[in-house]
Amino acid sequence: MKRRKRRVVLFAVLGWIILVGIWGLIQGITLQGALRDAEARLASYEAQVLDLPQGRISYVDRGEGPVILVSHGISGGFDQAYDAVAGKEKKYRLLAPSRFGYPGSAMPKDASVKAQAKTFAQLLDALGIEQAYLLGTSAGGTPAIRFALDYPERCKGLLLYSSAMPQTSAPQTFSTWQGPPAFALNDFVMWAFRGLFSPLMGMDPDTVCGMLPLHLRREGMRLDAQVTNPDMARNFSDYPIEKISCPVLIIGARDDKLVDVSAMEQAAPRFQTHHLLLFESGGHLMKGHEQEVEAALDRFVLDIEQSVS
Repeated sequence: MKRRKRRVVLFAVLGWIILVGIWGLIQGITLQGALRDAEARLASYEAQVLDLPQGRISYVDRGEGPVILVSHGISGGFDQAYDAVAGKEKKYRLLAPSRFGYPGSAMPKDASVKAQAKTFAQLLDALGIEQAYLLGTSAGGTPAIRFALDYPERCKGLLLYSSAMPQTSAPQTFSTWQGPPAFALNDFVMWAFRGLFSPLMGMDPDTVCGMLPLHLRREGMRLDAQVTNPDMARNFSDYPIEKISCPVLIIGARDDKLVDVSAMEQAAPRFQTHHLLLFESGGHLMKGHEQEVEAALDRFVLDIEQSVS
């Protein structure tokens, strides 16, 4: 009887191992195709490269008109930055760089948020651009806010999409790692467990396709988790957003699982001139509100351009 039970357990374990192996094999095969597609997609942006004092930077530069420089979120790069404003080339000059450690951009010794803002300024210098609108999405909101504080004469307006915000007072404690678990910063793991995107982050599993190849973004994601995302809590006194004099547009969704919307509502009045637009639904990517977001951006920029003309 005991032998029979042992055999049943043994066969069950072997069966489970075989099933896991088959599942892993299927995930690995499908991942290879997804990686090929992702690499081809990255190449299609035809990103340019510049060697700046802070290091090499890769960026997309398209369109004509008022300049919008996009500071992308975690797991991004020049592709994610450009996609945030794609289709607006006839209205604006779209400048979409990869931040530190993301595709095509170096990881300097000083990879602080302040250094990232300085690199944005150096990119504008290299391209002969005096002023720009800074659009920060998600984790990219922190460097965008930093730029507005450090280079007020160069920031015509600040746009924050699903962005982190400084708290109203210095926090007593905060997480020193604010991002995906370190073990998940891997092409296979992220691909294999993409089904968890919806319950954990409120995003479609296909969102992972825009994150691949993850091995080209891993350094940047680690930096965001350890440095960028905790920076406004770690260095609270360095973010006196009341001093930001340019107009600010804040957009988000109340059902965002990655950003505390109440922090947006509490921080917004601290800006000298702000407009807060919150949707009841849409999640972190504000899905279903693309036209409203675009219209708000256009109105924001047009009002500023008319006021200075």
